[in-house]
Amino acid sequence: MEDLFDQGMQKRRSVLGDAHVDRAEASKTPFDAPFQNLITEAAWGRVWSNDAISLRERSMLTLALLAATGNFEEIPMHIRATANTGASEEDVIQAFLHVAIYAGVPKANHAIKLAKATYAEMEETR
Repeated sequence: MEDLFDQGMQKRRSVLGDAHVDRAEASKTPFDAPFQNLITEAAWGRVWSNDAISLRERSMLTLALLAATGNFEEIPMHIRATANTGASEEDVIQAFLHVAIYAGVPKANHAIKLAKATYAEMEETR
């Protein structure tokens, strides 16, 4: 059986893309290596690798949770990941509409602004 780190790294690469993961790995230092290992094993090796729900659904949940908790710095990365998870722009706006109702309009508004900018950047590089 694959260990959690290897399984997590494989899932992380499939969702975020090799370029993103390669940049993160290249910038890893002894100081943040334990954190990088933790997220690779726990987030990517356990949560994202679990097939109880689809990557599309996981992507939508992640974006909604990031917005609802005000963790906006991760939203562009996860918007870019929708190209690999199958979450459509319609899926994303629906997730952010839920954020507006259940967590607050300002959080949803900011998340939508970030998503629009990220989608525009993605379109420019196609």
